[in-house]
Amino acid sequence: MTLFLSSTYREVWKAIFLGQIVSFLLCGTGVSSQFLQSVYKIQIPTAQSFLNYVLLCTVFTTWLACRAGDGGLIPVLRRRGWKYFLVAAADVEANYLMVKAYQYTTLTSVQLLDCFSIPTVLALSWLALKVRYKIVHILGVGVALLGVGCVVWADAEKDKGNQIASNRLLGDMLCLGGASLIGVSNVAEEYAIKTYNKVEFLGMLGLFGSVVNGLQLAILERKELAVINWGKLEQVAALLVFSTCLFLLYVIMPFLMKITSATAVNLSILTSDFYSLLFGIYLLKYEFHWLYLLSFTFVIIGVAVYSTKPAPVLNEIRSLEAQGDLEMALQTPYNTHIYKSAGSKKDNPRYDLNTEPDRTRGMTVVSISHAVCVHASQDSTQAERRNGMTRFPYHTTC
Repeated sequence: MTLFLSSTYREVWKAIFLGQIVSFLLCGTGVSSQFLQSVYKIQIPTAQSFLNYVLLCTVFTTWLACRAGDGGLIPVLRRRGWKYFLVAAADVEANYLMVKAYQYTTLTSVQLLDCFSIPTVLALSWLALKVRYKIVHILGVGVALLGVGCVVWADAEKDKGNQIASNRLLGDMLCLGGASLIGVSNVAEEYAIKTYNKVEFLGMLGLFGSVVNGLQLAILERKELAVINWGKLEQVAALLVFSTCLFLLYVIMPFLMKITSATAVNLSILTSDFYSLLFGIYLLKYEFHWLYLLSFTFVIIGVAVYSTKPAPVLNEIRSLEAQGDLEMALQTPYNTHIYKSAGSKKDNPRYDLNTEPDRTRGMTVVSISHAVCVHASQDSTQAERRNGMTRFPYHTTC
């Protein structure tokens, strides 16, 4: 019981819990989008996300504008505004491509190919964030991907994924492109949140996302919006459900990113297919298959295994290695009466005339030289040359 209540396992369970909330919200966007396209025949992938960016801009950009000092809106725009513009453009196009892919390819293809965001995140985290994965992380990713295989297998058995695809190649390419951009956006989000803060990232994403999405909406989907019957409550409700779920997903994800990583987030949302199935059973008359439950189990186990150890960052590793001798010096005990140093009253007649900083300096030299002696055995002549008056009467037992 103590094992599961330890701080490490509390963080793991917290990551799993928040990850499943994000996955459930992603499921809500998928189901509502499916209703818009399949039931109401509304094809507006850009317009579906527009309200989300406007809400982010209204809440977080306003919040950022009210901040004083270097963390305010104008200073942030001057220093790194163009970077946030690129991230927002990638995020907008990722949402557009993933929704658009459903029009051309099959559900099974989308479920399989959207997992391409995971290797994208792994590669970008390795190259850009200098993350160095361990065996436990690779094992966690592998177990989670087994869950994806179960989903695809279940769809293939029931021929649910063998729907008529109008242009499978185009749809698959759109899905791969969207998954890649999702990976780019997630890695950029992890960097921004852990380097700066959540309000800055969401405020900049809402500001630039509204501009990019609005321009694309005006160019590509003016006619589609004009023919929609806004008097039908069912259609408006589906749009509001999509926008609400997407907005909450964007708000909660930074909290998950803060305690885990972009890779763990992408692993967690693999369970969204399972939640979509549960909704589909009641709303779209899907049939249950035992492989879906197995898929959910694999994903949860994979996320838990991945989250048990944080992936170290290369810069942190090098920093720790550089500070290794100093940490050993600070942790190594010493007794001043053993050493003949400037800090010892026994061996320094002028001890009482020394100031307190002089005494402390002498004691510090003793500690550091003792730590160095622990690391490497050296002869007394070299030790005296390096440490001044410091002597080791028993250098072989340091």
